[in-house]
Amino acid sequence: MSDNAGPEPQAPISPAANTLPAYAMAACVAVAIIGFLLMALSFTLIGLAGQAPGLAVGAGDFRGGALLAAQLSAMNFILFFITVPSAALALGLSIGRFPYRGITALTPYLRWGAIWGGILVGGTTFVFGWFGGAASALGALACGGVIGLLAGAFCGFLFHAIVQPARQLTQMDVSVF
Repeated sequence: MSDNAGPEPQAPISPAANTLPAYAMAACVAVAIIGFLLMALSFTLIGLAGQAPGLAVGAGDFRGGALLAAQLSAMNFILFFITVPSAALALGLSIGRFPYRGITALTPYLRWGAIWGGILVGGTTFVFGWFGGAASALGALACGGVIGLLAGAFCGFLFHAIVQPARQLTQMDVSVF
């Protein structure tokens, strides 16, 4: 063999190997979008009720905690260096393992995406809501949990659509190395 043979051909990378970072980013973007929409809706409803909408900081009631959760979720993209790796870790070790376990139905991906989304977003907003008191923490947990459930279910669907586990399990691999 000569030294000018060039680089050796690389083995193709499976779709599952490339989807986890993009999936985690999609989870964080979905949380931010849902948070923005919920925050805009709540500001509109507060304005229609004749009250002045504003930041939820310092509001120690359930409604203030829910608004705080929407605002924290809307600003989720600011802390991407924390939220993307935590979403990748939690979801990669749960639904990311489903294709290897032979789980091909869509329902488990939606269910576990929603569960982990609710835990991650609801738990985080609960901690910040606790600074306003118990009622604020419960409002932040409820609203953050709903935002996480919606974003997690969307990302479970997205992961299933990208990875296509049923197709991967029926695909024959004939590579020797």
